[in-house]
Amino acid sequence: MANGHNPLIQNDSRPIGGRQIGLFVLSLPLIGVPAFWLLPDRSLLSVLGLFFGAGLLAVLVAVAPLGRAALPALGLRAVGWRPVVLGTLGTAALSVAVSQIGLEPEGVSEALKIAREPAVLLMSLALLAGLAPVVEELIFRGLLFGWIEGRWGPGTAFIVSSLAFAAAHVEPAHAILVLPLGLLFGWLRWRTGSLWPSLVAHIANNGLAVLAVAFFDP
Repeated sequence: MANGHNPLIQNDSRPIGGRQIGLFVLSLPLIGVPAFWLLPDRSLLSVLGLFFGAGLLAVLVAVAPLGRAALPALGLRAVGWRPVVLGTLGTAALSVAVSQIGLEPEGVSEALKIAREPAVLLMSLALLAGLAPVVEELIFRGLLFGWIEGRWGPGTAFIVSSLAFAAAHVEPAHAILVLPLGLLFGWLRWRTGSLWPSLVAHIANNGLAVLAVAFFDP
């Protein structure tokens, strides 16, 4: 794994600045609130799609001033296949271990119920295992990690972004369950200097959860 302290990694792009954070915080409600009021179908799937769609647009607005430097600033840098594979396998093992705690967040249960409906399985996969992890990684291990790293270093960025990721899930039981995963994703981001390992691991984890509910959960 690449070392997160490699100066070549730290200096290959403009860092995420306070302007990017401000633009994100400002644009998210400006995009999301009107879209919600105009949403004709307020089913859980539609609301989740709108929420994560607004999040993605807000990230794009925030990093647009960086131009071509936006991708490396978010951590979308090339990385070898080993950290991607090992990160994904480690995430799968950790997810299984965490599931043994026995907590069943109501929000997670409601979201995964969608996957039991064959007619919307592909849409559920696209949303819960595609759009959702992409947006969460861009926000927490991209924008937030990059901003804090540029000011207080990668160690602080790792801790704060991981805690913020867990807290953003709001429901206490859900926050407890995702904190270990958030710490692993943050560590992958720190040690490799790239967003790809945590992004792929996050997508794989959510995808397996949706498929498990769809085909194996009675």
